[in-house]
Amino acid sequence: MYAVIIAGGKQHKVQDGEELKIEKLDLAEGDGVAFDQVLLVADGDKVTLGTPYIEGAKVTATVLEQGRHKKVQIIKFKRRKHSMKHQGHRQYFTKIKITGIQG
Repeated sequence: MYAVIIAGGKQHKVQDGEELKIEKLDLAEGDGVAFDQVLLVADGDKVTLGTPYIEGAKVTATVLEQGRHKKVQIIKFKRRKHSMKHQGHRQYFTKIKITGIQG
């Protein structure tokens, strides 16, 4: 059984017991979270598709950790102008574990 949910403005295909990193949520480690913006639920050959969301469907998860991704280097370079700019960015994330899919 799997589902497609929206978390942090992005769509994620999730299964029960799966761990994934999503955009930062203001929750403590060990807290539970429920996602009610479920776009699709598939259980074997039975597929339920929402318009745009499935009413009554819910995906529950537990927060495992809060953290930051590896640094992404940004380099802007203008040729023949003796100009170069370096910048780095580390995005915050929340690691969750899917505990249940209802729908």
